[in-house]
Amino acid sequence: MKSIPKAVLSIIATLLVAAGCSSAASIDPSKYDKMSCAELNSALGETATDISRNAISRGKVANTSVPTWLLGGERVKTAVANRETARIERLQQRQQAIVAARKRNCPSSQ
Repeated sequence: MKSIPKAVLSIIATLLVAAGCSSAASIDPSKYDKMSCAELNSALGETATDISRNAISRGKVANTSVPTWLLGGERVKTAVANRETARIERLQQRQQAIVAARKRNCPSSQ
């Protein structure tokens, strides 16, 4: 029986951890109407940072080289990348809700 290299085990562990870390938070646009302009600006910046962070993570997962002998490895890689894509789409929806609230509530942001 061949031993599994530590680098491969590390990649597998990373993929499994990333697969288990998903957020199911829904977007409630009414909460943004109650925020001040400074809070909206801060939320917009945090959301943009989260989008970037998740896009980088998705790129790393998508570019991971899975050994051919690792059964199901490509499937896990694809599932994790798809989960990251869904998370990015949710963050973009949140970002759009924040931008809309900024346009309504903050005259200087237009």
